[in-house]
Amino acid sequence: MNKIIKNILIAGIVFNTLTACDKELDIEPKVSIDELTALNTSKDVQVTLVGAYDGLSDGNVLGGGNQYIKELLVDDRDVVFGGTFTTLDEIWRKTISTTNGDVTNLWMDSYNTINRVNNVLSAINKVDQAEKASVEGQARFIRGMLYFEMVNLYGKFWGDGDNNTNLAVPLVLTPTRGITSEDNRTRATVGQIYAQILEDLTKAEQLLPSSLTNTGFATKNAAASILSRVYLAQGNYALARDAANRVIASGVHSLAPTFEDAFNDDTNADELIFRVIVTDQDGVNDLNTFYASTSNQGRGDIRIQSKHLALYSPEDTRGQFFNVLNRNVFTLKFADRYGDLPIIRLAEMYLTRAECNFRLGTSIGATPLSDINLIRNRAQANIFSSLTLSDIIKERRLELAFEGSNYLDIKRNKIKVGTIDYNANALILPIPQREIDTNKSLIQNAGY
Repeated sequence: MNKIIKNILIAGIVFNTLTACDKELDIEPKVSIDELTALNTSKDVQVTLVGAYDGLSDGNVLGGGNQYIKELLVDDRDVVFGGTFTTLDEIWRKTISTTNGDVTNLWMDSYNTINRVNNVLSAINKVDQAEKASVEGQARFIRGMLYFEMVNLYGKFWGDGDNNTNLAVPLVLTPTRGITSEDNRTRATVGQIYAQILEDLTKAEQLLPSSLTNTGFATKNAAASILSRVYLAQGNYALARDAANRVIASGVHSLAPTFEDAFNDDTNADELIFRVIVTDQDGVNDLNTFYASTSNQGRGDIRIQSKHLALYSPEDTRGQFFNVLNRNVFTLKFADRYGDLPIIRLAEMYLTRAECNFRLGTSIGATPLSDINLIRNRAQANIFSSLTLSDIIKERRLELAFEGSNYLDIKRNKIKVGTIDYNANALILPIPQREIDTNKSLIQNAGY
């Protein structure tokens, strides 16, 4: 990583306390603070944390880029990319160049955000005691989640060979405030990155409050939900199940009344465990940009095909949650240009608990059949009388389509993408060429 953060650019932000309390912190807007004085006070550190959340919501990160890159990379004609952006067309066609701008921006902006987190953690002892635990938990949540995304995209998937020798991404845990030879980091192994992810997210779950008045920040359940994803990727079904069950059993969240309600900011507050906030003044919804039709203020670049539509049974309302414009079909999940982006929904936790219980022959929290039928009932789909693992995997595809989860499911279940093996070089992103050129310690992925 060679991007320097010398300034913290946060202007006009009113920051609510990150504890479970309701009181507001009186934090003045900061513009271009010198790095030597930026982290002197508790307020400074908390403003920097807000900057980390701003980086997380960047259009190239969880503001949409991370999700659509993953979906396009493992797409097998469920969609057609009909836009003019050659970078996205390369990803969809699995012919990615090492200079691909979307791949480069995802890397750069993710590390930019990690650097902001590292600045927060470097000054955690400056934070007032009442807020310290939550601030640290928030920072570790962001870092753990971003490294989980990056290790899966830029390295071999967990268990595909030796995790202790397979190269992933550089592991940077201290602030980068100037470039020296020490900043030319080598790529850590998949095993090393996963160890850090688990450390960060486990600590985050311990430190974070159960609920917050500010819905744009992570909670204990958000950390547990990402932990559930990590354990699922590792095939650690008992721990994935238990983490999902903790979220469900907490009673903090509930499913929206209908599937459509799950994607409406007025009705999905209880279902969304973590979201990226988007308003008409701030935030980016690049899933709307590329997935929504022009009638819903998108570009209409990603068009749903009959192959995907055929997955739904006729009565399933999820199969009706599309609109047609000029004979092209578009998902309505991201129809609101200023709608918040769902990063973790409670429905996913039910699906994960069901799958893990099924694989293990257990019924922690509920039986697999009960959990799957709960999700299907909400979608008005026919109820199952019996269940197979294939049914559960398909249910994830129907419920979580286009939200970024299919990449994880393809990789962990070793499913081919057409004729391409799940672990083919074409389904792993290249290390950006600009990083290879500036950091001679980096080794490019095979096939590039």
